Amino acid sequence: MFKSKNAKLALLILIILLSIVIPPPEGLTKEAWVLAGIYLASIVGLVSKPYPEPVIMLSAVGLSCLAIANFADSPVKSIDILSGYASGTTWLVFSAFTLSAAFVTTGLGKRLAYWFILKFGGTTLRLGYITALLDLILSPATPSNTARAGGVVFPIINSIALVLGSTPNESPCKAGRYLMVNVYMVTKTTSYMFLTAFAGNALALQLISDIFHTQISWVGWALAAVPVGLLMLAVIPYIGYKVTRPELKAIDNIKIGTDGLNALGPMSGKEKGLIVVFISALLGWIFSRYLGLNESSIAVIAMVGALVFGIICWNDVLQNKGGWNTLIWYGGIIGLSATLSKVGFFKWLAAFMSEHLDFLGPGNSTVMMIVFLSIVVRYLFASGGAYVAAMVPVFATVGLVTGTAPVLLALAILFSNSYGGCITHYGGAAGPIIFAAGYNDIKSWWIVGTIVALLTFIVHMAIGIPWWNFLMQNNLL
Repeated sequence: MFKSKNAKLALLILIILLSIVIPPPEGLTKEAWVLAGIYLASIVGLVSKPYPEPVIMLSAVGLSCLAIANFADSPVKSIDILSGYASGTTWLVFSAFTLSAAFVTTGLGKRLAYWFILKFGGTTLRLGYITALLDLILSPATPSNTARAGGVVFPIINSIALVLGSTPNESPCKAGRYLMVNVYMVTKTTSYMFLTAFAGNALALQLISDIFHTQISWVGWALAAVPVGLLMLAVIPYIGYKVTRPELKAIDNIKIGTDGLNALGPMSGKEKGLIVVFISALLGWIFSRYLGLNESSIAVIAMVGALVFGIICWNDVLQNKGGWNTLIWYGGIIGLSATLSKVGFFKWLAAFMSEHLDFLGPGNSTVMMIVFLSIVVRYLFASGGAYVAAMVPVFATVGLVTGTAPVLLALAILFSNSYGGCITHYGGAAGPIIFAAGYNDIKSWWIVGTIVALLTFIVHMAIGIPWWNFLMQNNLL
């Protein structure tokens, strides 16, 4: 129905006009109602994409500033809309994007991959686990899982599939089908294991913090996610292996790894420098509480270190389009969300839901229901970031009005943001890149994804909840 650019744009305008024309519901000011309409239109715009995400959010920021200026008794100022660009969350993501680009430009990502293949890649199944290990190592400093899976891991694994004689048209089942779907399932798992492993994590945490008024540190996030994430990484390659059943079992990893490393040549000074910066950033995030620095400051310092020591140059930063795009639209949506909170929209939404969701009560069953719904709705979203912006505040508000333990629900929602995208081949931007290689069919991909998502859900509910309760009781988050 809304396929053309003009039709999509008309829908966004209609949403905003309706918020202006229709009187606000009881308990909500006209200003909050109009700002909510602009916010909703921006979310619909992020999903339908009549324009790129930065254009959508800059438009929403501009319209919100105009709306606030027209309300003399406004509790907020137009400058509040721009607060997202001063948010540490925004700069954490941007800085980490820059570091992730360094893994590509220096060639360190490829070197790690070929080294693991040389040492441990004797079978197709082992290649699956090497993929998981490589993605896991890169994930703390790579908030773009698209760059991580699509820009580093996928090109290498795709080359390996071709070397093994597995081509998309003639022999996809030989090895390529398994290796490709495994890349995606693995990256959707590592993406929730660290706060800085997926750009949507920081945004989701910020949105939830505005509603629950609770904070989770980088270390606390890792303590909560890594144990359940490692458990899933131990079984995901095997799940894909059993479902896709690759015809080729053993491979000549010595030749593939040796040829790849020879082509790269000796390790460069930039690669060595990046290793130092990467480890320093990890240590900084782990010991941030003792250093008196927050995660965002450490990320900026790491980026500066990479620039000052010549690991990357300023042109590399300028050419990092993903980082700049994210800076613009994440900053915009964080500012809009914070402003909605200040004008009382989320408080009103919580009160409204409490009147209509009185059948839900506090407890783990409510957490399970909300998280399960957060997975199911992922069929409707082709962007992890759009899903986070649209649905995380809704699910968090539902949990708030039911009296569920906020930190417990926050962790469950934050982690399902990533693994929920497993269920389709379009659940994240890396999916279409990998699927476009031509090895996979939709049926087998969705079967693997559904099994992985449901098993992860069960593991998080059965093992994760008791573990998270333990962490909360001991003030480890």
